Amino acid sequence: MKDRIREVMESLQMSQKDFAQFTGISEGSLSGIFNDRTRPTVQMIESIHDRLPNISVEWLLFGIGSMYKKNDDNDTPSLEPNVVDHSVVSTSHSLQQAPSLFESQQRTSNNSAPQQSCSEEKTVIKYIDKPERKITEIRIFYDDQTWETFEPKR
Repeated sequence: MKDRIREVMESLQMSQKDFAQFTGISEGSLSGIFNDRTRPTVQMIESIHDRLPNISVEWLLFGIGSMYKKNDDNDTPSLEPNVVDHSVVSTSHSLQQAPSLFESQQRTSNNSAPQQSCSEEKTVIKYIDKPERKITEIRIFYDDQTWETFEPKR
């Protein structure tokens, strides 16, 4: 995923510092991702998606598909970032309009998955009997560097 984040950053021709400021990710967190000290969080992916809605979240997370979402009216990807100042937009307004990262993935997975009835889904659970375990010996160690071993009678 770090390579795809770097690819987005390079496609925008931004330095690491500029990209961090643009997306609202701390410079230290971004540096940690690129140096394999940390992994990207969902919040980081959401902030990238908020600022760059033309980037495919599925590609960013899993590497599936193309980097850019397909536009119906234009086949060429737009590199123009979404420059909405999120500090001015009210929280309730932005939450109502923009679906979260998980909602958009859930919609795509629900649309592509075939519908199955509950009667078709039967899970067979096998119970494997384990042989009964028995104590073979107990050892007690003392602070004077001695020990005792106890074995059960058979």
